[in-house]
Amino acid sequence: MRWVESGDVRLAVFEEGAPAHPTVLLLHGYPDTHRVWDEVAALLRDRFHVVRYDVRGAGCSTAPRDPRDYGFDRLVADLDAVIEAVGADRVHLVGHDWGSLQGWEALGLERVASFTSLGGPGLRQVEHFMRHARRRDVAAQRITSWYIGAFRLPVVPELAWRSVMPWLIKRTLRLREGIAPRPGHPAETLAQDGRNGLWLYRRNMPAGDRDPSLPDIPVQLIEATRDAYVTPALLDAVGQWAPRLWRRKIAAGHWAHRSRPGIVAGMVAEFVEHVEGAAPAAGLRRARERTGGAFGGRLAVVTGAGSGIGLATARAFAAHGAEVVCADIDAEAARRAADAIGKDLGGTAYAVQVDVANIDQMEDFSRKIITEYGVPDIVVNNAGIAVAGSFLDHTVDDWHRTIDVNLWGVVHGCRLFAAAMVERGQGGHIVNVASLAAFAPSRVLPAYSASKAAVKMLSDCLRAELAGQGIGVSAICPGFVSTGIARNATYTDAGMRQEAVRGLARRGYPPERVAAHILRAVHRNQAVVPVNLEGKIGYALSRISPRAMRGLARLSGAVRNPQIDR
Repeated sequence: MRWVESGDVRLAVFEEGAPAHPTVLLLHGYPDTHRVWDEVAALLRDRFHVVRYDVRGAGCSTAPRDPRDYGFDRLVADLDAVIEAVGADRVHLVGHDWGSLQGWEALGLERVASFTSLGGPGLRQVEHFMRHARRRDVAAQRITSWYIGAFRLPVVPELAWRSVMPWLIKRTLRLREGIAPRPGHPAETLAQDGRNGLWLYRRNMPAGDRDPSLPDIPVQLIEATRDAYVTPALLDAVGQWAPRLWRRKIAAGHWAHRSRPGIVAGMVAEFVEHVEGAAPAAGLRRARERTGGAFGGRLAVVTGAGSGIGLATARAFAAHGAEVVCADIDAEAARRAADAIGKDLGGTAYAVQVDVANIDQMEDFSRKIITEYGVPDIVVNNAGIAVAGSFLDHTVDDWHRTIDVNLWGVVHGCRLFAAAMVERGQGGHIVNVASLAAFAPSRVLPAYSASKAAVKMLSDCLRAELAGQGIGVSAICPGFVSTGIARNATYTDAGMRQEAVRGLARRGYPPERVAAHILRAVHRNQAVVPVNLEGKIGYALSRISPRAMRGLARLSGAVRNPQIDR
């Protein structure tokens, strides 16, 4: 610890790590102190020179004699004094909450090499957003920022900090964030820090109609997906002001550096090392802000991508900006799909051969994808087969093959990639392609229907388990789609093939329309998505009258009713 003089205040500065390493300066928010960064600092200090300090009026630092001396000009002067005192030629700023707001204002300082914001944009950018954004987006942000007006009131906020606010902060940490208070956070000086810091709001808000443009400095924006104080629309607007922006997400609340310190430290380290000259990690490379469509900067893995719904889905994600891994048991089909994405769409795609039913191959496949391309943001478990015929005509091998591909293939994909998504901590989405057969029993598809029903239930179970990790799970349930599944199916009665192939062709429902539903399900985080007319009718009827569905199943495939059979 050292003391740094800045005007009439003394700032308590804390340093860890070798000064010869790149300097990372961590700025805390309100009403925290430098101790909020303890876990992150401990993870960074072996590779970086880590600097923290208590801002004026917080923790060990003294408060100014005039309480109005909390303007950004004084705060940036404090930061500059700390940088000068530690003697660093280049400093990488990392700010949270009000520390983030200070960081945006300090980007013009000569020695600032990069900035990581764990929060939102700066006040100048917020003011521009509030003046020019869509009314509904502005209204949503005003609702989440209700406390700002309360903190600018006279007398009442001070009384709250002398009574209920310290208790409320600790309760919020426990119940909303899942964080247990520990020595140093919240600080013993919390009540006094809260009263002093009210002048941050009173002196700097509103920001006025100032120029929102920013200098050309690398900026990493880390979006905490469960932060109740910043709306997605406000974060989306940052790209118009930051010339070089990397945007990443973390499945956490407001105090993400407390709840997920390893992930925050990892993101900071990757970004700083890249700015210092290292090649970007795969996730950081895709995080670079760009106008690449709704799924720009994301990695999607699609199984069964060589044909049908899988091929259409891979192309749809690529058309909307995603990098795509086209996986298929047919290596040549996967290669053709990936090549066509590059040639026709100008996208980036990789071809990989894998048998989803083979656990050894799937484990090698997942390791290869994660090692070479990074943890996927979206996984579509689409590969599937069908065996048609009566139950008594199904062999044990028919059942094994159907369950191995349709169910175990989905289980393998979910288990391997969901674990990686959880460890990464940035959320994601898993899509499991089921079928109308998941809720519509059939005399001629017993193994297929049982496997697809299991896929739907597995999806519901996973959705409940992974929701807290920011990972969505969707079950897509198409009706009849004009793909090659009927042509490639196994039939216990060879006479069924011709009629089945003609029937799907006559249906005229292309797989591209299913792909559109898949993209929409990911974007909206939908749970169960019945596709096309018969899919929607079947899903509704299965919920309204399961008995009626069983009656239709008895008729379906009956020799006496060939029209219903078709």
